[in-house]
This record gives sequence, structure tokens and C-alpha cells, in this order.
Amino acid sequence: MGRGASSAEIEVNVQPRIGDSAIHPIEIGSASLSRRTSPANAMASISGEFMTFRRWRPWLVPAFVIANVVLFSITMFVNNCPRSSPSCILSFLGRFSFQPLKENPLLGPSSNTLEKMGALDVNKVVHEHQGWRLITCIWLHAGVVHILANMLSLLFIGMRLEQEFGFVRIGILYIISGFGGSLLSALFIQSSISVGASGALFGLLGGMLSELITNWTIYANKFAALLTLVFIIAINLVVGVLPHVDNFAHIGGFISGFLLGFVLLIRPQFGWISQQSHQPRYPVKRKHKVYQYILWIAAAVFLITGLTVGLIMIFHGVNANDHCSWCHYLSCIPTSRWSCNSSATYCSASQAGNQLTLTCEGGNGRNHSYFLPSADNDKIKELCSQVCS
Repeated sequence: MGRGASSAEIEVNVQPRIGDSAIHPIEIGSASLSRRTSPANAMASISGEFMTFRRWRPWLVPAFVIANVVLFSITMFVNNCPRSSPSCILSFLGRFSFQPLKENPLLGPSSNTLEKMGALDVNKVVHEHQGWRLITCIWLHAGVVHILANMLSLLFIGMRLEQEFGFVRIGILYIISGFGGSLLSALFIQSSISVGASGALFGLLGGMLSELITNWTIYANKFAALLTLVFIIAINLVVGVLPHVDNFAHIGGFISGFLLGFVLLIRPQFGWISQQSHQPRYPVKRKHKVYQYILWIAAAVFLITGLTVGLIMIFHGVNANDHCSWCHYLSCIPTSRWSCNSSATYCSASQAGNQLTLTCEGGNGRNHSYFLPSADNDKIKELCSQVCS
């Protein structure tokens, strides 16, 4: 059959929601240091007056959520389960019904449909020059469970960040983090397709961490906030070692968002804000501290270099697993309960009259016969994914 039939496995992530990261800006001057405020309402009391950061009205994150839901609906319409399977879930939904649970336990379309819609398939990126899949895959989801978890997380995390920093910076952070996650995934996950916004979501978490670091002096309860955020990120990454979860997309998205946060989420010193308000004759405060400039430059250099090198390696067909024998454990750790074998599966097809026989090779070895007078390549791929699942 070829590489396309290997798409029976889908690398996804069900992103758990996170709690309040307990990051509270310091209030300088007459205000009490113990007062707790959210980052979106960060204030400093300077010379008896309160200075506040601009609060944006979020609209881009809700637009992203709507776009993801619309694309998932279109994907289900294109999937049209009754056309390829007699045992669809919630068959009364017609062509919006879900593939059988043994094929897709997340209540969603087939892997072949996801591949058509733009899922990340390294073979197509490298050999068919479909680099656009590095972006389109972050807008697709493998099922209702997948999109529900990711969109709730996006609303919970993204809305707060957009209120603080505006739609331009958060939009750039989201897209580039998703792209960075796709790059790392493509270098390591080469035997299955990958979809989902979790790389971009991890980028938002990475941006939150770097924002806390680069704006360290303006926050109260610094270490409590840092430990809380690191704990949340660690838990999410640990979940990523479960089978069929693309932890490389999480790691790539997190690193991209972490570096980009130093560039996009930098805040001025409160002393500089005070000077702008009171217009002193001789300003003595810089807008940013020296360490903020250093972090800004270093992060920009590492990010640009990393993305450039990653793209070059992908389009040269590099398999990063050949250069790192242990890195695959970052995405899946085998146990007695599950296997991390993600080797490609292939179907051999033979047509005898009106009977089509498919045999799964390199997978479970099963075969199945169908009464099918004629079948095109897409139909065979759909049936093959069922046989080898």
C-alpha cells in the first residue's frame, strides 16, 4: 500500500486544564505587599497614585476556538463515516457520526480524513513538499474529547494572557509555538500522523514562565508562583509519555513559547512608568533592566537559529532518532501495560471478483474480506486503518 496506510496511528494530546498560577505583581509604595492581585490587573502604587497596565479586551482567543470548532465540523462532514464503516458511533448524526471506537477512541474522524485535511505527515512534508502541514496540523483535532480538552485549556490560559498583553503578541506566540511543536514532532515522530493545538498551548505555558522570569522584580510571591507554574508544566509533560500522545510537539511548543516570551512579554520597570507619568526634569530610570535586554537578545537568537536549523533538517529528510538513541523515551515510556511500538503498518490488498481482501502487514497481522466490486485508493486506506487498528 505505501506510506499513506501507516496513518492508522494518530499522535494527539488531551491537554488538562490548569489552575491559577498564583502570580501576583508587587505593589510598590504605600500599598501593602500582601495584597493579592491577578496579572491582568497588575498595579503599582507610586507616589500615592496607582499605575495600571493596559487591560485588553480578548477576542482573538475566542476566534481561535471558533475556528478550531468549525474546522472540526468540516472534518467530520468530509469524513462521512457511513460511507466507509457500517458500525459508526451515533449513526443518527449521518455523515457527522464518529468512526468506531477501536479505530478512534476519541470520538472523531478516521486518520485518512485527518491526513486529507492537513495533518502532519512527515513523508508528505519531505517528499511531496507539503510544508504547509506544519501549520495546518495545529488547527485539526482527532476527536470530540481531544478538541474539548484543548479548547477549554486555550480559553482558560489564552484569555488571561490576551487580556494582559493584547491579541498581536498572544497571536504570534500561539502560532509560532504551534509551528515549533510541529518541527520537533516531525523530526522524531515519522511513522504516524500528528494533529492538535497542544503544542501551541504548551507555548502559552512556556511564555507564562519566561514572562515571570523576565519581569521578576514586579511580582510578589515570586518563588511560590514559579514553583506552581513549573509543577503544572511538569505534570503536563509527564502525561505526554503515555502512548499515542505526541510529547515532542509539547516540548517543541514549550521551548518556542518560552524563548518567545522573553521577546514579546517583557514589561517596563515601574520606576520608568512613574517617570513617564510625572515627567521629571532628569529621568534616571531606564525602561527595562539590563538583564531583560540580555534575555531578549539571547532568546531571539536561540529561537531563530532553532527554527531555521529544524526546517533545514526536516526538508533534508533527517530522522532525529538516528542521532539520539534515547530521545524516543521523551514521548513514550514502555511498561508492562502498553507498548510504545509506533512502527508503520501497511495493508496488502487483493481483489478476486467482487471480494476485496486486506491483510495488515507490520502490525497485528490480521486480514479481512469485504464484498466490494471496486475500490479506489482512498476507500482501501479507510478499510486498512480499521483492519490494522
